[in-house]
Amino acid sequence: MGPQAQFLHGGTRLHLQHGPIDLIIGADGDRPAAFAAAQTRFATVLDELVQELPALRLPLSTDTRTPVRAIAQKMHRAAHPYAAEGFVTPMAAVAGAVADTVLHAICAAAPLTRAYVNNGGDIALHLTKGQHFTSAMSGHNGADLGRIAIPHDSPVRGIATSGRHGRSLSLGIAESVTVLARTAAEADVAATMIANAVDLPGHPAITRAPACSLDDNSDLGDMPVVTHCGTLPATDRRLALEQGRKRADDLIQKGRILGAALFLQGDNRNCGTPLANLSIRTAEHA
Repeated sequence: MGPQAQFLHGGTRLHLQHGPIDLIIGADGDRPAAFAAAQTRFATVLDELVQELPALRLPLSTDTRTPVRAIAQKMHRAAHPYAAEGFVTPMAAVAGAVADTVLHAICAAAPLTRAYVNNGGDIALHLTKGQHFTSAMSGHNGADLGRIAIPHDSPVRGIATSGRHGRSLSLGIAESVTVLARTAAEADVAATMIANAVDLPGHPAITRAPACSLDDNSDLGDMPVVTHCGTLPATDRRLALEQGRKRADDLIQKGRILGAALFLQGDNRNCGTPLANLSIRTAEHA
């Protein structure tokens, strides 16, 4: 089937779906023009990705050539800073890059005061003066993990969440890692890297399997991904979260992200941002 479109909530939101890509789009302003532009741009998204997919699944190196098409270029730019630090492919940024691309199309086509494109939890934002965006953080079981409040004068325009219960395979045991960054693509790849860092290598409660044994098309190849994590004692949870916090703090210092919230079996860590009006509140403090 080709791209599918459906209006939600009396036409106030648009649902676009094609293959594995599933977008929810909201816009305040000239909504009809924005939604028409979203459908036009979305019509070619999956085909564009498929044409460059073999290269996008390959590990990046510092001298990997930039792809040809716009979405692949966004993926490459977001993931490339990590190439010198370890294994990463442009696919780590695919959901965020798609959200960024569609948001750019609707903002170019219509005057909007606020807009968002949510691609399975990876969100690209447009905020003008006086506007704000609030997002809930939820666990894989529906538990309320907290809230994120982003005002218009924050540089945050991308939110992404990763973890072992998400749509992609994970090298770590984090149940959820939510990242704030300047673009959704940048948040997407950073959430993946931080979630991978929340780990306890060799722990007997953690089961792993080669990625390719679970998904023939995984860009992780035969790397061991987490398939199960039993209940961990508090000391082990804190140790794993500390590994992720160090990774997140490093990315904040390097200017790649603006904040993060990490969750594992009832424990959490927040990695802050110097912006006092940017709020990340976990459930017990919400």
